[in-house]
Amino acid sequence: MVEEFNKISNTLFIPMKGRIYSTENFPNILKDEEALKLKDKLPPDKGTQSQYTLLASAVRSRNMDRYINDFLKTNPEGVIIEIGCGLETTYFRHKNNYNSNNWYCMDLPEVIDYREKLIPPDGNQKLIRGDILTTEWIDNLKDEIGNNPILVISSGLYYYFTKEDVLKSIRNLMKFDNVELVFDALNSLGIKGVKKYMKQVGHEDAKMYFYVNDANELAHEIGDDVKLIKEEKFYYETPKEELDFMTKTSMRVSDLFYMVKMIHLKLK
Repeated sequence: MVEEFNKISNTLFIPMKGRIYSTENFPNILKDEEALKLKDKLPPDKGTQSQYTLLASAVRSRNMDRYINDFLKTNPEGVIIEIGCGLETTYFRHKNNYNSNNWYCMDLPEVIDYREKLIPPDGNQKLIRGDILTTEWIDNLKDEIGNNPILVISSGLYYYFTKEDVLKSIRNLMKFDNVELVFDALNSLGIKGVKKYMKQVGHEDAKMYFYVNDANELAHEIGDDVKLIKEEKFYYETPKEELDFMTKTSMRVSDLFYMVKMIHLKLK
């Protein structure tokens, strides 16, 4: 199965390895039993990772879980759409508390084909083949979703696109009614550090472009009616007591300069 996946970027394995590491060592940060089940099916690392880089992926999932929980408390009839879902196991951490509408996982056809074999859909989870730069998949879903409120989540995705393509992707989402978007972003300082990290883990060929220095400014660029709901430091609520000194220091420095952040927008 791993050989078959060589056509797709192996960067998709990095977040899952972080979730597995956290589950085994720091379940107080993130516990992901579905990811742990897949440990023996993943290819070996191409490079080395530190505690900090492994936990960065886990913290992103932890943060996304908070936003999802808050959204569903306010909108129990809400719909979740994961764009660029890759090998995310978000749904399985929420399925026991998510009983209303469908949960959609969208990615490129070749990624979904692979995902379907490694992580078969469960319950009211649906896999969608599409491209964030086109709207065909949105047009196909609109009638099915109707007027239900939508939370679109994007984990570790936009970094690899130009600003123009990210703006296009977000504007495409505005074809939905009553939609919010949550995603993680770097600022200009943070993207320099992540490029160094990608080289460290053997993925220097994965080019990164997009960063956000001012989330309010980004919201205005997307559209006049787009509202910034929240921009927050990435690690601010992460339990740090048991972490290595360098990990804690790196997290605090990152938050001090907003090097990595969570952004929550109301699109329509």
